[in-house]
Amino acid sequence: MRKKFLKMFLAVLLVCASIPAFSQIVPAGRTGKAWPLSVGVAYSNYDTDWSGRLSGGTLWADWNFYKLPPLLDGFGIEVEARDLSNGRTGADPKLRMDTFEGGVIYTTHFYRRFHPYAKFLFGDGSIDFTSSDPHYSHDTRSMYVPGAGADTRFYKSLWLRANYEYQFWPNFFNHHAMNPSGFDIGVAYDFGRFR
Repeated sequence: MRKKFLKMFLAVLLVCASIPAFSQIVPAGRTGKAWPLSVGVAYSNYDTDWSGRLSGGTLWADWNFYKLPPLLDGFGIEVEARDLSNGRTGADPKLRMDTFEGGVIYTTHFYRRFHPYAKFLFGDGSIDFTSSDPHYSHDTRSMYVPGAGADTRFYKSLWLRANYEYQFWPNFFNHHAMNPSGFDIGVAYDFGRFR
């Protein structure tokens, strides 16, 4: 009886000791919804093509279309809003530029932590300025904006962004375009888990 009990005890001990060897170390799936969205804020500094440079802030959001066919992988939609009203270097003390744009962005995913991108946006630009006509010191124009830059991950879901844009404000004065251009440096939070 004692030998039978000892054999049974050793068999149970062996089974209990081997159970951790069969445990799953990688989760089968994740619960909760992952949004293919990143939202960011940036410092902007632009040559106004009017009177010197202006700086200010930019907000943007990217919606990325993950899991597309390989040819389309990397496409997304971007919207951004910019307010340039600080750090005037030109002679116009009233100069201010506000823009709101949206369009297509293409991001490469060849590298894990570094994602270069190119984008093409359409939107509206608003400018306040000093004029000899007291009734004309503000104007609004449709605009289009090619741009390029890169996102690089620096901590978990936080990404650093460096962005360059060249804006076209057509038919501003006598069929001449105004072309502000500049840089944005900012940080984005990525809500997605697939990036």
